[in-house]
Amino acid sequence: MPCPYFELVAMFSLGTKNPVSWNMKKRNFLKAGVAIVGAAWLSRHLPWRSEVMAAANNEFEIQKTEAEWRKILTPEQFNVLRQHGTERAGTSPLDKQYAKGTFVCAGCDLPLFYSETKYNSGTGWPSFYAPIEGAIGTSVDRSFFMTRIEVHCSRCGGHLGHVFNDGPAPTGQRFCMNGVALKFIAAE
Repeated sequence: MPCPYFELVAMFSLGTKNPVSWNMKKRNFLKAGVAIVGAAWLSRHLPWRSEVMAAANNEFEIQKTEAEWRKILTPEQFNVLRQHGTERAGTSPLDKQYAKGTFVCAGCDLPLFYSETKYNSGTGWPSFYAPIEGAIGTSVDRSFFMTRIEVHCSRCGGHLGHVFNDGPAPTGQRFCMNGVALKFIAAE
């Protein structure tokens, strides 16, 4: 049985004298949190999501059917590159890859970023301050109830990640990429 004295102390320290008011505030706070998490999860699985972000497939040099992409990509790569998914932060070994070399598209092997432009952004995703010239394209991403700039491979159209204006000099940009959308080719 809870001690009424401690309940009253807790209510007064939280700025309320009414136990019903405190319980209602707590309940509403929990409901709001569940609703936000649910909306974020649901937005990843809605079919309209990929149509909002990607440029049309007919704009790219390499074109494949969904079945052809599924044959050459792992399920994780297909989810990110072709369905605009996002890998969990901190799961890619490429986030900690700082050897000399080139990061290429996992879908078509187009060189995208030189290792010299990679830096540790602390986000848990491989980040770069500049792509190789002509290697990437961008489009507007309106998912998750916000507007961001999506980065895609200029040859196959594969979704790579997003670009933000909070990176280091000299560009001030942070190309935040999904590691599963990239392959690393070490310099010889």
